[in-house]
Amino acid sequence: MTVDAVKYRFDGRCDICNDAVQFTSTQGWFRDYLLCSGCKSIPRERALMRVIKEHYPNYATLTIHESSPCGRGVSTKLADECPNYSYSHYFVGIPPGEFSLQHGARNENLEKLTFADHSLDLFITQDVMEHIFHPEAAFREIARVLRPGGAHIFTAPLVNKAKQTQRRAELSASGDVIHHFEPEFHGNPVDPEGSLVTMNWGYDIAAFIMEKAGTPSIIIQIDDISAGIRAEYIDVIASFKH
Repeated sequence: MTVDAVKYRFDGRCDICNDAVQFTSTQGWFRDYLLCSGCKSIPRERALMRVIKEHYPNYATLTIHESSPCGRGVSTKLADECPNYSYSHYFVGIPPGEFSLQHGARNENLEKLTFADHSLDLFITQDVMEHIFHPEAAFREIARVLRPGGAHIFTAPLVNKAKQTQRRAELSASGDVIHHFEPEFHGNPVDPEGSLVTMNWGYDIAAFIMEKAGTPSIIIQIDDISAGIRAEYIDVIASFKH
Protein backbone atom coordinates (compact mmCIF):
# COMPACT_ATOMS: atom_id res chain seq x y z
CA MET A 1 0.00 0.00 0.00
CA THR A 2 1.44 3.35 -1.05
CA VAL A 3 0.65 6.79 0.32
CA ASP A 4 0.34 9.61 -2.20
CA ALA A 5 2.86 12.38 -1.66
CA VAL A 6 1.69 15.87 -0.77
CA LYS A 7 1.95 18.10 -3.85
CA TYR A 8 0.42 21.30 -2.49
CA ARG A 9 0.82 22.88 0.93
CA PHE A 10 -0.58 26.14 2.30
CA ASP A 11 -0.48 27.64 5.77
CA GLY A 12 -3.65 29.39 6.87
CA ARG A 13 -6.61 29.54 9.21
CA CYS A 14 -9.61 27.20 8.99
CA ASP A 15 -13.14 28.60 9.38
CA ILE A 16 -14.21 25.33 10.97
CA CYS A 17 -11.26 24.75 13.35
CA ASN A 18 -10.93 28.48 14.12
CA ASP A 19 -7.22 27.81 14.35
CA ALA A 20 -3.97 28.08 12.42
CA VAL A 21 -3.63 24.95 10.28
CA GLN A 22 -1.99 23.60 7.17
CA PHE A 23 -3.94 22.78 4.03
CA THR A 24 -2.46 20.00 1.91
CA SER A 25 -3.41 18.08 -1.21
CA THR A 26 -2.02 15.10 -3.06
CA GLN A 27 -3.98 16.10 -6.18
CA GLY A 28 -4.56 19.14 -8.35
CA TRP A 29 -8.32 18.61 -7.91
CA PHE A 30 -8.71 20.60 -4.71
CA ARG A 31 -12.46 20.08 -4.34
CA ASP A 32 -12.05 16.64 -2.79
CA TYR A 33 -8.39 16.65 -1.77
CA LEU A 34 -7.39 19.98 -0.19
CA LEU A 35 -7.59 18.82 3.42
CA CYS A 36 -7.35 20.77 6.66
CA SER A 37 -4.71 19.33 9.00
CA GLY A 38 -7.06 19.86 11.93
CA CYS A 39 -10.64 18.84 11.05
CA LYS A 40 -9.88 17.08 7.71
CA SER A 41 -12.51 19.25 5.99
CA ILE A 42 -12.49 20.02 2.27
CA PRO A 43 -12.97 23.43 0.59
CA ARG A 44 -16.76 23.41 0.15
CA GLU A 45 -17.22 22.58 3.83
CA ARG A 46 -15.05 25.50 4.89
CA ALA A 47 -16.93 27.80 2.51
CA LEU A 48 -20.24 26.62 3.99
CA MET A 49 -19.08 27.35 7.54
CA ARG A 50 -17.94 30.84 6.60
CA VAL A 51 -21.35 31.64 5.13
CA ILE A 52 -23.12 30.30 8.22
CA LYS A 53 -20.93 32.42 10.51
CA GLU A 54 -21.25 35.57 8.40
CA HIS A 55 -25.04 35.43 8.05
CA TYR A 56 -25.87 33.85 11.41
CA PRO A 57 -23.08 34.66 13.89
CA ASN A 58 -25.41 33.43 16.65
CA TYR A 59 -25.70 30.01 15.00
CA ALA A 60 -24.84 28.17 18.23
CA THR A 61 -28.11 29.39 19.77
CA LEU A 62 -30.32 28.41 16.83
CA THR A 63 -32.41 25.34 16.08
CA ILE A 64 -30.56 23.64 13.24
CA HIS A 65 -31.27 20.49 11.26
CA GLU A 66 -28.86 18.89 8.83
CA SER A 67 -29.85 16.32 6.26
CA SER A 68 -27.22 13.67 5.47
CA PRO A 69 -24.27 14.93 7.55
CA CYS A 70 -20.85 13.75 6.43
CA GLY A 71 -19.34 13.04 9.86
CA ARG A 72 -16.62 15.68 9.79
CA GLY A 73 -16.09 19.41 9.36
CA VAL A 74 -19.28 21.47 9.58
CA SER A 75 -21.37 18.49 10.70
CA THR A 76 -19.25 17.72 13.76
CA LYS A 77 -18.75 21.42 14.57
CA LEU A 78 -22.50 22.08 14.63
CA ALA A 79 -23.14 18.91 16.63
CA ASP A 80 -20.52 19.95 19.21
CA GLU A 81 -21.42 23.63 19.51
CA CYS A 82 -25.19 23.77 18.98
CA PRO A 83 -27.45 22.28 21.70
CA ASN A 84 -30.40 22.42 19.31
CA TYR A 85 -28.70 20.67 16.37
CA SER A 86 -30.30 17.54 14.93
CA TYR A 87 -29.64 15.45 11.86
CA SER A 88 -31.25 12.84 9.65
CA HIS A 89 -30.64 10.50 6.74
CA TYR A 90 -33.07 8.92 4.33
CA PHE A 91 -33.68 5.18 4.72
CA VAL A 92 -36.08 3.28 2.50
CA GLY A 93 -38.55 1.13 4.44
CA ILE A 94 -38.38 3.03 7.73
CA PRO A 95 -41.35 5.20 8.79
CA PRO A 96 -40.69 8.93 8.27
CA GLY A 97 -39.65 10.78 11.40
CA GLU A 98 -38.63 7.64 13.27
CA PHE A 99 -35.18 7.07 14.74
CA SER A 100 -33.45 4.04 13.26
CA LEU A 101 -31.50 2.12 15.89
CA GLN A 102 -29.82 0.17 13.12
CA HIS A 103 -28.44 3.30 11.48
CA GLY A 104 -28.28 5.56 14.52
CA ALA A 105 -30.15 8.39 12.85
CA ARG A 106 -33.59 9.85 12.30
CA ASN A 107 -35.27 9.04 9.00
CA GLU A 108 -36.40 12.02 6.91
CA ASN A 109 -37.36 12.33 3.25
CA LEU A 110 -36.59 15.86 2.05
CA GLU A 111 -39.61 15.73 -0.24
CA LYS A 112 -41.95 14.98 2.71
CA LEU A 113 -40.46 16.27 5.95
CA THR A 114 -42.16 15.42 9.25
CA PHE A 115 -41.12 18.64 11.02
CA ALA A 116 -43.79 21.15 11.99
CA ASP A 117 -44.21 24.43 10.13
CA HIS A 118 -41.82 27.19 11.22
CA SER A 119 -39.89 24.89 13.57
CA LEU A 120 -36.28 25.38 12.43
CA ASP A 121 -33.95 28.36 12.12
CA LEU A 122 -31.39 26.79 9.79
CA PHE A 123 -31.58 23.81 7.46
CA ILE A 124 -28.20 22.54 6.23
CA THR A 125 -27.45 20.22 3.32
CA GLN A 126 -24.05 19.40 1.87
CA ASP A 127 -24.06 18.14 -1.73
CA VAL A 128 -27.52 16.60 -1.34
CA MET A 129 -29.81 18.61 -3.62
CA GLU A 130 -28.29 17.14 -6.78
CA HIS A 131 -29.59 13.72 -5.73
CA ILE A 132 -33.31 14.54 -5.32
CA PHE A 133 -35.87 13.28 -7.82
CA HIS A 134 -38.34 16.06 -6.99
CA PRO A 135 -36.20 19.04 -5.92
CA GLU A 136 -39.15 21.41 -6.25
CA ALA A 137 -40.92 19.46 -3.49
CA ALA A 138 -37.79 19.37 -1.34
CA PHE A 139 -37.22 23.12 -1.58
CA ARG A 140 -40.89 23.76 -0.72
CA GLU A 141 -40.71 21.45 2.28
CA ILE A 142 -37.53 23.06 3.58
CA ALA A 143 -39.10 26.51 3.19
CA ARG A 144 -42.19 25.30 5.06
CA VAL A 145 -40.29 24.16 8.15
CA LEU A 146 -38.12 27.29 8.38
CA ARG A 147 -39.03 30.09 10.74
CA PRO A 148 -39.25 33.62 9.34
CA GLY A 149 -35.71 34.94 9.26
CA GLY A 150 -34.30 31.43 8.87
CA ALA A 151 -32.46 29.97 5.90
CA HIS A 152 -31.54 26.88 3.98
CA ILE A 153 -27.76 27.13 3.60
CA PHE A 154 -26.28 24.46 1.39
CA THR A 155 -23.71 23.33 -1.12
CA ALA A 156 -24.44 21.72 -4.46
CA PRO A 157 -22.05 21.40 -7.40
CA LEU A 158 -23.27 23.95 -9.96
CA VAL A 159 -21.65 21.99 -12.77
CA ASN A 160 -23.63 23.68 -15.55
CA LYS A 161 -22.58 27.14 -14.32
CA ALA A 162 -24.14 29.70 -16.73
CA LYS A 163 -25.86 27.00 -18.78
CA GLN A 164 -29.42 25.93 -18.05
CA THR A 165 -29.97 23.30 -15.37
CA GLN A 166 -30.58 19.78 -16.72
CA ARG A 167 -32.39 16.82 -15.18
CA ARG A 168 -30.15 13.77 -15.39
CA ALA A 169 -32.78 11.32 -14.13
CA GLU A 170 -36.44 11.29 -13.09
CA LEU A 171 -39.08 8.84 -11.99
CA SER A 172 -41.84 7.52 -14.25
CA ALA A 173 -45.44 7.28 -13.08
CA SER A 174 -44.77 3.66 -12.11
CA GLY A 175 -41.66 4.59 -10.10
CA ASP A 176 -39.03 3.44 -12.59
CA VAL A 177 -35.94 5.58 -13.06
CA ILE A 178 -35.70 7.31 -16.44
CA HIS A 179 -32.11 8.25 -17.29
CA HIS A 180 -31.47 11.18 -19.63
CA PHE A 181 -27.70 10.81 -19.33
CA GLU A 182 -25.29 8.04 -18.43
CA PRO A 183 -25.95 7.24 -14.74
CA GLU A 184 -23.56 8.96 -12.35
CA PHE A 185 -23.19 8.23 -8.65
CA HIS A 186 -21.61 10.17 -5.80
CA GLY A 187 -20.59 8.93 -2.37
CA ASN A 188 -23.31 8.37 0.22
CA PRO A 189 -22.44 8.19 3.95
CA VAL A 190 -25.12 5.53 4.57
CA ASP A 191 -25.12 3.61 1.27
CA PRO A 192 -21.95 2.01 -0.16
CA GLU A 193 -23.58 1.95 -3.61
CA GLY A 194 -23.66 5.75 -3.65
CA SER A 195 -26.37 8.22 -4.63
CA LEU A 196 -27.62 8.71 -8.18
CA VAL A 197 -27.10 12.23 -9.53
CA THR A 198 -30.48 13.50 -10.70
CA MET A 199 -29.69 17.16 -11.46
CA ASN A 200 -26.97 19.08 -13.26
CA TRP A 201 -27.57 22.41 -11.53
CA GLY A 202 -26.53 25.75 -12.98
CA TYR A 203 -26.63 29.28 -11.62
CA ASP A 204 -30.35 29.32 -12.43
CA ILE A 205 -30.87 27.26 -9.26
CA ALA A 206 -31.61 30.54 -7.45
CA ALA A 207 -34.46 31.33 -9.85
CA PHE A 208 -35.70 27.72 -9.57
CA ILE A 209 -35.90 27.94 -5.77
CA MET A 210 -37.68 31.30 -5.90
CA GLU A 211 -40.22 30.00 -8.41
CA LYS A 212 -40.88 26.68 -6.66
CA ALA A 213 -40.50 27.60 -2.98
CA GLY A 214 -40.78 31.39 -2.84
CA THR A 215 -37.54 31.84 -0.91
CA PRO A 216 -35.11 34.42 -2.32
CA SER A 217 -31.70 32.85 -2.80
CA ILE A 218 -28.15 34.03 -3.32
CA ILE A 219 -25.14 32.16 -4.67
CA ILE A 220 -21.95 32.92 -2.76
CA GLN A 221 -18.58 32.30 -4.38
CA ILE A 222 -15.50 32.43 -2.17
CA ASP A 223 -11.85 32.18 -3.20
CA ASP A 224 -9.53 32.48 -0.23
CA ILE A 225 -6.51 30.19 -0.24
CA SER A 226 -5.46 31.50 3.18
CA ALA A 227 -8.59 29.77 4.51
CA GLY A 228 -8.26 26.71 2.29
CA ILE A 229 -11.28 27.81 0.25
CA ARG A 230 -10.25 27.33 -3.35
CA ALA A 231 -11.61 24.74 -5.79
CA GLU A 232 -14.14 24.12 -8.54
CA TYR A 233 -17.84 23.83 -7.66
CA ILE A 234 -17.71 25.06 -4.07
CA ASP A 235 -20.51 27.63 -4.37
CA VAL A 236 -22.69 28.08 -1.30
CA ILE A 237 -26.39 28.80 -1.81
CA ALA A 238 -28.46 30.53 0.87
CA SER A 239 -32.26 30.63 0.61
CA PHE A 240 -33.90 32.99 3.10
CA LYS A 241 -37.38 32.67 4.63
CA HIS A 242 -39.00 36.08 4.98
